[in-house]
Order: sequence, then C-alpha cells, then structure tokens
Amino acid sequence: MTKTTNDGAVPRRAGPRRMAFAILRYDVPASLVVFLVAIPLSLGIALASGAPIVAGLIAAIVGGILAGALGGSPMQVSGPAAGLTVIIAGMIDQFGWAATCAITVAAGALQILLGLSRIARAALAIAPAIVHGMLAGIGVTIVLGQLHIVLGGSPQSSAIDNILQLPGQIIGHHDAAALIGLVTIGILLVWGKLPAAVRKVPGPLAAITTVTVLAAVTGMSLDRVSLPGDLLSVDLVPRLPEGGWLEIGLAVLTVALVASVESLLCAVAVDKLHTGPRSNLNRELVGQGVANMASGAVGGLPVTGVIVRSSANVGAGARSRASAILHGVWVLVFVLLLAGLIENIPLAALAGLLVHVGAKLVNWQHIRTVAEHGDLPLYLVTLFGVVFLDLLSGVLIGVALSLFTMLRRTIWSGIHVERDGGRWGRDPHGGSEETQYRVVIEGALTFLSVPRLSRVLGTVPQGSTVTLELVVDYLDHAAFDSLASWQQAYERAGGTVVVDEVGHPWFERGKAGSPTVRREAAGKVIPRWLAPWSEWQANHAAPHVPGQRISPTATFRGTSEFQRRTAPLMQPTLSRLADGQQPHTLFITCVDARIVPNVITTSGPGDLFTVRNVGNLVPSADGAVEDSSVGAAVEYAVGVLKVREVVVCGHSSCGAMNALLDTAPEGMPHFGSWLRHAEASRRRMRAAPAVTLAGREPAAGAERLALHNVLQQLEQLRQHPVVAAAEARGDLHLTGMYFDVGAAQVYLFEPEAGGFVAAGTHAEMP
Repeated sequence: MTKTTNDGAVPRRAGPRRMAFAILRYDVPASLVVFLVAIPLSLGIALASGAPIVAGLIAAIVGGILAGALGGSPMQVSGPAAGLTVIIAGMIDQFGWAATCAITVAAGALQILLGLSRIARAALAIAPAIVHGMLAGIGVTIVLGQLHIVLGGSPQSSAIDNILQLPGQIIGHHDAAALIGLVTIGILLVWGKLPAAVRKVPGPLAAITTVTVLAAVTGMSLDRVSLPGDLLSVDLVPRLPEGGWLEIGLAVLTVALVASVESLLCAVAVDKLHTGPRSNLNRELVGQGVANMASGAVGGLPVTGVIVRSSANVGAGARSRASAILHGVWVLVFVLLLAGLIENIPLAALAGLLVHVGAKLVNWQHIRTVAEHGDLPLYLVTLFGVVFLDLLSGVLIGVALSLFTMLRRTIWSGIHVERDGGRWGRDPHGGSEETQYRVVIEGALTFLSVPRLSRVLGTVPQGSTVTLELVVDYLDHAAFDSLASWQQAYERAGGTVVVDEVGHPWFERGKAGSPTVRREAAGKVIPRWLAPWSEWQANHAAPHVPGQRISPTATFRGTSEFQRRTAPLMQPTLSRLADGQQPHTLFITCVDARIVPNVITTSGPGDLFTVRNVGNLVPSADGAVEDSSVGAAVEYAVGVLKVREVVVCGHSSCGAMNALLDTAPEGMPHFGSWLRHAEASRRRMRAAPAVTLAGREPAAGAERLALHNVLQQLEQLRQHPVVAAAEARGDLHLTGMYFDVGAAQVYLFEPEAGGFVAAGTHAEMP
C-alpha cells in the first residue's frame, strides 16, 4: 500500500512506482474534475474580456501545464481568471488584441523579475479589504455587463451606462437567448442544494451541457461559440502597442501586479485547504511569469492562480502538482479532438455562467469579516472605485485610504477625564472628602493630539488631586512639553498630580523635563501585575491629602488597580467559576510573603486549592498534636473536590526553619506551639540520609532542614486515610517542591535522584 503523509500526500522520497500509483489513484481523477470545471469558465472569461474565445482555452492549457509544473504551489491550478477581465477588456479597446498579447508577455517577464528578487511576500502587505473589494468590484462589473447579454442585449461601455440601461433591458422584448441565460443561472443556483451524488458533476459543466442540449434539441437560433477551423494553425504574433510608453508601462505594471497578487493570495488560501507542502511564493511568481510569457506569445489570455479550480482540485483529492498539469493536457486534447462540441455552446449560456461567477466574487463572508475588523469603508471605497472608475484607480484609492486609516489608528489617542470617586481622600474617622480626578490617555500621544489634550486638561478643576494615567505607545516632544507644562502649572496653583504610567515610562521624569526617548533607555519594563509589587506600590503611593489622618494603604492602591485593569480581563473566567470550583491541585506552602503559588506554578483562579501556614506544615493525622484546620482542608480537597495532586512547597530563608534550629522568639507562645508540628522534620534531618538540591547538599542548616521538612510533610500527608486511599487507587500524586527565592528557581523532588532537581529537567509524569 502506498505510504502517505497525514493528508494522504505522497512523501517526497517515495519511489517512482509509488509516485506513479499515487498519480493514477488521486491526481488523474482530480485532474478530470478540474478539467470539466475549466472548460466553461475559460470560454466565459474570454467572452467577458472581449478576446477571441480560443484565447481562454489557450490560457487554460498553458497555465495548467507550465504554471503547474514550475510554480511553487503544488495544489494550485492556474488559468484565465475573472479578476482580470475588466483590465483585459480595457486594453483590447485601447491597444487591440495583438498588442494586448504583447503586454501579457511583458507582464510575465516582470513577474519573473519580481519572483527572482524574492519580494513575493510583500504582496501580502496589501490589506485584505482592498483585495476583497477589488474582486467584488470586478464581480459587479461582470454582472452588470453580462446581464445585458443574458437578456438579449449588448453591454454598454461603462458601469453607469449599464445600470441606466438595465431597467429598459429587463422590461424589453426577450428572445431565446434570454431563456438560455436564465436557465443557466437557475441551474447554477440550485446545483449546490442537490444530493451529493449529483453534485459530483461540476455545476458549470452541468449547466452548460444542459442548456446546450436544450438549444440543440429545440432548434433555437442563437449565437454560438466560434473557433478557428484548425486550432493548431492559430497564427498570432504579438505586436508592440501603439501609444505613449507611459500608458504601455502602466498597462504592463497593472497586469503584472494584479495577476501576481491574485495568484499569491490564491496560493495562501489553497494552503489553508490542505495539510501538504506549503507554497513557495517566490517560485510561484516565477512560474506564473513563465506561463504568462508563453500564453501571450501564442495568443492566450493572462494567467493567474484561480481559487475556483484550485479548491475543486483539493476537494477532488489531488495529492501533487501532477493534477494541475494533467488538467491542462486534458483541455488540449479536448480542444483538438472535440472542438465541434464547443461550437454548439450558446454565448448566452456563457454569459449566464459569468453572471453567476461575478456574483460569487461579492462574497458575503468576506464582507462580514472585513466589517468585524472595522475595514468596511476601505472595502466599499475600493469596490465603487473599481466599478465606476477603473480597476487601477479603485485599487490606488483603496491603498491611499488604507494608508490614511493606518496613520489615523497609529496616531490616535483617547483622552478623557473621570471622577476618581474620592476614594483616597476619605477620612476614615469621619472627616471631609476630597474630590479627585483621573485623566486617562491611551494610544500614541503626538503633536496632532496636543490641541485636544490641552482642551481636556483645561477642564480639570484647580486645587484637586489628579492622577495622570498614561497608557501610551509613544510620546513625542510636543506632547511631552504639553504634559510637563500643565503638570508644573497645576501644582504651582496648589493641586497635586500623580503620574501613573502603564507600560514604558515615557513621562516618569516629566516634571524634571527629562524625556525617555527610547524604550531601552529605561531598562526592562515589568508589568505591574507580575513584579516587583513592592517597588510599584512604593513608586505609585498616593499623595498625602491635607486634613487626612492616614495615608492610603498599599492594599487600597492594589484593589483600585485590580478593579480598573485586572477585573475586566478576569471577569469572564471568574464568571464561569462563580457556581463552583474544580481545582486540580492542593497546594500547601508557607505564609512567607515572598511565595506566590499562582506565579511559580503559572496558574490562575480555580486551579489551586491553597493552604498556607508557618513552615508549610501538615500536622500528624494521629491526633498526637491537636490541629484540625489543615486536616480539614486535606479531607475536603481530596475527598470532595477530587484534586489529582497534592504539593508541599518549602522555600529558602524560611523563618520557621531558622526558629526550629534555634529557639522560637520570646513572647510568641502560639508560634512556639505551632512549631511542635515540625519536630519530626528536625529528627528526620539528624537520622535520615542527606537530601540534595541540584545534586549537592546545601551548606546552611536551615536549608537542609527545609528540604527534609518537605519530605516529612509528604509522609504525614499519607497518614490521612483519604490521602492514602486515593494514592492507592492511583487517583492522587504527591509532589515535593522547593523554591529558591534568591535564584527564582523551582525544584521538584525526584526519588530516583535522591533529591530535588530544577523544574524543567525532572522526569515527566506519565
């Protein structure tokens, strides 16, 4: 059996026989499906472009074989694309068909240069809203023009004329061509709702075949596809365009850029449809360039990657580029041997197909996604620009608007004043309350925002305590001067300004007039919710308010910060936990203020059921020393909450361990009484083998005792019946942990190592 990867793709090193088998099994059937989709689409696109009908077939053949063989996207299928119809139609009107072929050759050469320069990924910098808006504009243009053909008329020269003439066309006389066009559209609309067995036949093929048979059986007199008598004798030599070099260069650049962007975006989209090899975008651009040079040289339309054919290719089970190549071969064979069948296809049927294809280019899912990202204006401007001006103008307008939008978002700053509630000005003994204000500034604060900044700062009443909260990405010179001048003037007038910066300290030395112009100049900026808490609390202490007996506490400051910044982020998680808890770990550790369990275990609300006491002790379950508080927590965590792990965490520089080796401080009877629970740990250190920390026994006695104490508490945990039973069932694991405060290093106990090893190097649990 052929060895395959996860998605069924044949490995690159598979032998020739396996490769041949995979091509026969997967790629040949897929290529036939793509071929059946490509024939009607290629004819319709040639019709919409105003090019010879055979030009669409030539592009399908060349794009399939050359771009499929040389391109960098194995699953992508190339050929004539609807996205270029408007451009090609305009060039044919301006330069003629032979000159348009020469422009296609030159555009292909430019694509090759772009691919060799390895800048293909730069095309991905174009905003998706512009690309989707461009495609939607092309789709609307195609629909407006082809509807006239479907209804038995002729398309007008501009979108506005097509719209103005459409009502009269709708109510006018309709002949057999209108019936054929409408039946084609109807079949395409309902095809996706038919049973899966029926939908194995591509919708475009089914629609064109059905109406062609209908027209032949009923003997309808209709305009039909016309091909040269001998396709092999097509004699077309591309001719240099007549006109200014600027116009010619602009046409070449337009075809090259649009074809390149469409091909690259199509390749990226196709990569999302399968799990095989990813696209090499630079190679894909070179392959597309070679195909365009060849197609233009022999009288074909420009070639791009086509998402309709590519998605059909992946959906049909293709595994390699052989499918795309074979689809081009089938088109060639069909055209040479069965050209008579093509000439029976009514042009109205192809127009109906194009109306359906154009309408699908206005993708409602794309519109919804663009709107969610706030780029709907960009999409609409590009769309209307393409429809009512021309494709290049529409795209350029879209790019200009995207740059303006980017600039606006970059320099945007939100500035507002809010009452701070007087929370720090309230006298706890019943004194008066001082009104406080908070000026919140967010975004990038530049000279463009200074007028609004000055206006908002001017609304703050004099003589109050003001917190200047800066959540800014950048602070330029003009904004710095404005803030510094206002702060100095406000405090000279008797007010107080407290600077509270979240993130990089752009303004921390503002009163001194010393800006921080580079991020690295102030060193690393640590988020306040991580560390160092005490330094942040001290640096951001609230000012003393006249008449207030005490200063606000650090806890008061912390709770205010929590409510303003942390609570909105945590509320969804806490809301899910509001009705119950399901922690995975019982965490027993010391009350030492330097130990923060959720930080050293990277856990959050609902993860740890925490017990803290002096010395991280677990009193014996035999009741020799009476204390039930820890035992109650153990029973509840293991017996009710069904935690899967119990951790006992000791630490360096533990005051309890130091006191146990010496004597408890005088005048602290409860402290001394509690340390009796650790007597077994002291005895263990004297009698048991040494316990190592990172391969060595600590020199300090208190550190050695802390390690033994962790292991002793684990043994005492096992004396609790609920723990012993859960561990015997395999439902509970006991872990010894040690935290070196100075090194910020967590260690875990490894029985095989006879000691504690650094976290990240210990054996993984099964």
